Amino acid sequence: MSARVLMIQGCTSDAGKSTVVAALCRWLRRRGVAVAPFKPQNMALNAAVTEDGGEIGRAQAVQAQAAGVPPHTDFNPVLLKPQSDTGAQVIVHGRAVGNMDARDYHRYKQVAMDAVLASHGRLAQRYAAVVVEGAGSPAEINLRDRDIANMGYAEAVDCPVLLVADIDRGGVFAHLVGTLALLSASERARVAGFVINRFRGDLALLQPGLDWLERETGKPVFGVLPYLHGLQLEAEDALPRDAGRREDALLRVAVPALPRISNHTDFDALRAHPQLDVRLVGPGEAWPPCDLIVLPGSKATRADLEWLRAQGWAEAIARHLRYGGKLIGICGGFQMLGQAVHDPHGIEGEAGSSAGLGWLAMETVLEPEKQLRRAQGKLALDDADVAGYEIHCGRSTGPALDAPACLLADGRADGAISADGQVLGTYLHGLFDEPAALQALLRWAGLHAPLAVDVRALREASLERLADAVETHLDTARLAALLGVNDACAA
Repeated sequence: MSARVLMIQGCTSDAGKSTVVAALCRWLRRRGVAVAPFKPQNMALNAAVTEDGGEIGRAQAVQAQAAGVPPHTDFNPVLLKPQSDTGAQVIVHGRAVGNMDARDYHRYKQVAMDAVLASHGRLAQRYAAVVVEGAGSPAEINLRDRDIANMGYAEAVDCPVLLVADIDRGGVFAHLVGTLALLSASERARVAGFVINRFRGDLALLQPGLDWLERETGKPVFGVLPYLHGLQLEAEDALPRDAGRREDALLRVAVPALPRISNHTDFDALRAHPQLDVRLVGPGEAWPPCDLIVLPGSKATRADLEWLRAQGWAEAIARHLRYGGKLIGICGGFQMLGQAVHDPHGIEGEAGSSAGLGWLAMETVLEPEKQLRRAQGKLALDDADVAGYEIHCGRSTGPALDAPACLLADGRADGAISADGQVLGTYLHGLFDEPAALQALLRWAGLHAPLAVDVRALREASLERLADAVETHLDTARLAALLGVNDACAA
């Protein structure tokens, strides 16, 4: 088997590449095509643990769900996790290889491209189709040299490209025509056509523009996807700041939007819950009255801990607990709840130690070897089923761990619950995804009769909506030709 490959590139970041790839993966799966998602290089702090024990971007895990296959490190061979404005942890085939600044990584790109092509080769032999997501825009002039994320990859494997543009933000024709103009002749030749995303309105009023675009460029428009409201899909990286706000909610949740927040997809189930008002609180914003505060994961725990203090969160948390509120820390947020966080090897920045918030009697030492595993078990609260995954380089010790938050199926205990029952910490990302665990935690936080919300089922329904949109709004005959799908299947 040698897969047919189609790459989805965007005119801008957040044009909808991840969503279109997921939509095409589910559309192909419906037709019985063995399909895999692929993103050569991803820059994101939202990660997932794979079947083979590595980490990839969460968007590729969602795309794997769309394709009906377990997530694998080959789906995202290079993952960059920013730790500062100029540096990132570099993860290759699911494992961290080191921290690099932008110049170091530029020199490393040939090694990274070798990893990309190795993963591509394995997928091409295992699947009938591979749908590839680019990164950012292919027209970033300063990033063209040694590019592995967009046209550099497409040229290396000789695959066709569809350009996606977001009409909702305006300037869609300038985005498409301008992007084409900045590509080389060979790159322009491999652009098979366009997809316009997030359209709302009367398509008849847009049609003259589509006709002009096809005449001007000689490229077909494969279709116009509507703005699909209410999709429950995990974000690539951008914080969905307004999602989950409900003025008539029965329980109020506040989450500090840390500068290096990681895996904020942990809160998707909370944002989807109809009884909750969920507020992500950014720098300089007033701390809202709430029943539950959740400290999220962090890629720079000590730096984000200092940010919390500078923003007044230490005092706000103390006041919140004094008046009976509840507090949860997840991964880095759990580490912050202890008495100290030590980074003797400088894993997340300058080596040293920081005082924790002091709500749990424990300390954490950051170690070079990252712990990556999927986990399931029982919450100490109500013996509820819980399932998630661990991505952390810290080891926590101390008497607080004698009262764990979770008892895992592999025999380990995880996290801690304070003696007064007000503070809970865990290393488990996905803490709220299991409906029973979500209900138990909401009861603990003060919601008398929490509804059951299954965020995984909501994601599955969203993927079906995306595939329906492909069927209805895209030229499936043209897509079938690009991907080598039987026309009868695509009809």
